[in-house]
Amino acid sequence: MPVGTQGAVKALLPSQLEAAGVQMLLGNTYHLHLRPGEQVVARLGGLHGFMGWSRPILTDSGGFQVFSLAELRRVTDNGVEFQSHIDGARLTLTPEKATEIQNVLGPDIMMAFDECVPYPCERDAAEVAMRRTIAWAGRCEKAHARPRDQALFAIVQGSVFNDLRVECAQRLVDMDFPGYAVGGVSVGEGDELMYRVLDATLPHLPAAKPRYLMGVGTPRNLIECIERGVDLFDCVLPTRNGRSGHAFTARGIVRLRNLRHRDDPRPLDPTCDCAACRGFSRGYLRHLFHAREIAAAVLVSLHNVAFYQRLVRGCRQAIVEGRLAAFKSAFLDAYSQPEDTES
Repeated sequence: MPVGTQGAVKALLPSQLEAAGVQMLLGNTYHLHLRPGEQVVARLGGLHGFMGWSRPILTDSGGFQVFSLAELRRVTDNGVEFQSHIDGARLTLTPEKATEIQNVLGPDIMMAFDECVPYPCERDAAEVAMRRTIAWAGRCEKAHARPRDQALFAIVQGSVFNDLRVECAQRLVDMDFPGYAVGGVSVGEGDELMYRVLDATLPHLPAAKPRYLMGVGTPRNLIECIERGVDLFDCVLPTRNGRSGHAFTARGIVRLRNLRHRDDPRPLDPTCDCAACRGFSRGYLRHLFHAREIAAAVLVSLHNVAFYQRLVRGCRQAIVEGRLAAFKSAFLDAYSQPEDTES
């Protein structure tokens, strides 16, 4: 899922996202609550009408943003009091409030409010946050006003402590949510610890319900985690890296600002049929970045989103055909040899 935090995927239009094969977008409760406010969104057609996006939308509960962006936080069992990073206003977000905001915004999938801890984290603090997350999930479930048309997913927390992750997963599964997410990863713990957390957690989440890994990740991360049983991902990397001139290709990352691409007539990726690869050379794209043209961010972001969609489509087809291991091996063999080795 490309990330449309503020109700838009940076540099890209909904029609471009659809053409790239995007099935679902992600929005964010915290940001949309602060600006423009959920009631404004509702008056302008709900999140689908507001964004001009007719396909599914998932909204994060805002838990991660409260803990990563908000200032002067005070966390209690009731919720979180914090200062807005926009205007300094003092606000309170509780499980009930996060659920109410998402009910008004109108996404298809909404997330339970959770407590996300940083890495590293002491075990005692991780356990308190994990138990609070379970309690808050129950409160979100009770407060959910639109269960027939909005699926509420719970979030597994527990930092890098496997036993805490297992306990959290088991207790949330007992509550029978429509889907489950693994949160609190990609916060500095590194790939190997993240994979260890998934190896401990995923066997305790029902395979017949969606399993969502939040905030991940690189192409390598995606294929490793798909093999482990993850179904849904969101990540800012395709568009964030696109805006800085880093293009994902079947042969690794191409850094378009590098001098070696100045006279390069080749497309970014000959295996890609996106607008950037069909119509423009690497040399032209490099020129756009050095000329600070907005089209540079548009074209490379579009390419990166298309690349990610093509990767997950390939994984889905490989799973259907029983050849995911071979697909993974072939992909990583090519991808692990990036083209750019000089400035």
